[in-house]
Order: sequence, then structure tokens, then C-alpha cells
Amino acid sequence: MIDTDVFVIGGGPAGLAAAIAARRKGLCVVVADGNRPPIDKACGEGLMPDCRTAAAQIGIQIPSSLGSEFRGIRFHGAGHSVDASFPKGCGLGVRRAALHDVLVETALRAGVELRWSTPVRGIQDGSVLLSDSTVRARWIVGADGSASRVRRWAGLDAFARNSRRFAYRRHFAVAPWTDCMEIYWGEGCQFYVTPVAAREVCVVLVSRSPELRLEDALTGFPELQSRLADAAVSGRERGAVTDTMRLRRVTRGNVALIGDASGSVDAVTGEGLCLTFRQADLLAGAMASGDLSSYQSIHRRLAIRPNLMAEMMLLMDRSNWLRERALRAMASKPPIFRRLLAMHVGALSLPGFAAASAELGWRMICG
Repeated sequence: MIDTDVFVIGGGPAGLAAAIAARRKGLCVVVADGNRPPIDKACGEGLMPDCRTAAAQIGIQIPSSLGSEFRGIRFHGAGHSVDASFPKGCGLGVRRAALHDVLVETALRAGVELRWSTPVRGIQDGSVLLSDSTVRARWIVGADGSASRVRRWAGLDAFARNSRRFAYRRHFAVAPWTDCMEIYWGEGCQFYVTPVAAREVCVVLVSRSPELRLEDALTGFPELQSRLADAAVSGRERGAVTDTMRLRRVTRGNVALIGDASGSVDAVTGEGLCLTFRQADLLAGAMASGDLSSYQSIHRRLAIRPNLMAEMMLLMDRSNWLRERALRAMASKPPIFRRLLAMHVGALSLPGFAAASAELGWRMICG
């Protein structure tokens, strides 16, 4: 006898999104997590317009009043700056803990059963093993992050890791000086600055070195260092690993993976949550239809665009020459950057992206 239709292991954004989407399909859902909300994570805290749309499609409304809207993206580096507005809508900078609160409230309103401070010991014969009981579920969803135990328990941990970098996040009490999310490019690292409130910005350092911290890295970015010099730090520093990871499979039997547990793209894209919300929609439909094969087949296709953008930007991270040439070319021809940003948020076709990339490459060679 089944105790619940869906048991979600992990109560972060991925698990809650999967639960909310499944409830919209009429499924009975339980979520278990060893922590208590709000669950925080080191991230850039910027939701792109396509991410906000994907959230709304599964019933998650993220009010603009929760954070600070931004109109587009701006690159700084090698003495050049270039920016572009999103082709449609605005992004939203919002603290991760505040976003988690919204997801918890949405899940509760949808009728999801939330079991906090409830560690999961394992899965066996289609059931979930808790410390004091066993829950039989028709479907088990692993949403427990990049170091997923569910992935290992289900025998789904065959993957290829293409890159590993390290991120450190800190908030500063200072009025945003820009209406864009800003990315500052340097040798081997980037700073991401996102407005998250009227007098607060989120600053994230991403690099290939686990030892590099914000204070040391800022000396190589004098403009940004000057803007933050007199700003009080609001909240403690948090760190995380950011991977590009692709799995061979994301389903086995009655188990499916979602979010970082199912693979990830580098944080340079800012597309992790958007992917998660889209996966949640598709996974809910597959579970409701009684067949996970459709989710397996489309999961990899969802990541094609973010992976293309990640590869392009990681090339800029690895090569000083390439980064300087690319930034110079985009600054001299802003429409190229505008088209690449449109591709980034899903508003440009692959042929259009190929054309923009070809023009960028030509200008880099000729420049």
C-alpha cells in the first residue's frame, strides 16, 4: 500500500519546486529535510527574467517587492565596459533566504506536507527510510544538492565533471550604483554584483582557487573596491562549490533527480534556478502520467543553452588574451552583447546565437 504519491528528499528550492509542481498535478506530496527553514546557499541571488517566468508557470509568484529589479547585465574588464537590457522583462535580485521563505509558503498553500528536521537514512524497494519509520512512495525525488546521497543510493552517480570552481558570497549595506547585474572580469576570477534591496548589494567572488577570498581578490578590482570601501558588511560570508556536471541518467525505477542533484551548470550562467523550475514542471507531468521516460529524455536538452553559454564564458575565464579580445569586441559592437544576452535568457534561436558568436569571433580576430 502506498503512503504518498511523491516523496521529495531535500527541502531547498529544487525540492520545493518539484513538490509544488507535483501538487498542481493533483499528486500527494511529502518533503523531508534534515534542516529547518530558511535554507540559505552562497549564490549570486539574481533571478533572470526567464527564471521568473519558469517559476510562475508552476505556480510560484515571486513579488518584485521581495528584492530589487535590474534591467540587464553589464560586463567590466580589461579596461572595457558593455551592457545590455533584457529583451523582455526585468531580473530580480533577492536574498536566497527570502526566496526560500516564499517557496515554503507556496508549498504549504498548495498542500505539501513538509517534514523539517527529518533526515533520510536511505531508500529501499521503492520506499524511503527515515530514522523512526519507512514511507512507501510511488515516486521518490532526489533534490538533495550536488553531493546527492539519493543519486548514490539509486546508482545514478555516473557523471563527467567538466569544471569545478569556488564561490564566496557577502552582502554589503550600500545603495546599488547600477540598474544592472554587474560582472567584473579579472585574471582567474570574477565578481558578481547584484542589487537585492534599496540599500544592499550581493557580492560573489567565483574563482578556481578555494583559498582566494573577497578581501584579497578585491585589490585587483580597484573600481569595485572603492565602491565597497565604506560599506558595512551585512551578514556573514558563505562559500560553495560550483560545478559543471552532467549525469548519464537522472532516473532509475521510481527515483528521479532534480536540481543540482541531477547535474549542474557553472554559476557563471546564473541559470541554475531557471533550469530547476523547468525540470520541476516536466518531472511533475511525467509522474502524473506514470512514466519517467519523458523526463529522462528531455532533461539533457534543457541544459543545452545554459551549457553553451557556460562554455563560452569559462573560455573567457581561462584565457587572458581571449577575455581581453572578447570584452573589447563586445564593447566596440554592443549589439553583439545584446544578442548574446538574448540567447542567455532564451529569447534568441540557436542559429541566431551562432551568427552572433561568429561575428564576435571575427571581430576578436580583426581587433
